[in-house]
Amino acid sequence: MCEEGITEGDILIVDRSIEAEHGDLAVCCINGEFTLKRLCLNRGDKIYLMPSNRKFRPIEVTRDDDFMVWGVVIYTIKANRRRRSGTQRW
Repeated sequence: MCEEGITEGDILIVDRSIEAEHGDLAVCCINGEFTLKRLCLNRGDKIYLMPSNRKFRPIEVTRDDDFMVWGVVIYTIKANRRRRSGTQRW
């Protein structure tokens, strides 16, 4: 999700109580695997999961897929202190 500004170590606040809408950043489960994608809800009831990394292709959700929106991302928390090189310490 690098093009969303989300990087490894960020914390996402996910609200499972709100209904997802077109353009929402959502945690989805498709065929037993979780993914973080931007929702694209097209006319005609088509759903696409849009990656925010140009290295990946959009995923079209079909009727054959086991799919659910697990929750909608409402906040992102970023770490400001960088890990020290060569150590596991901050």
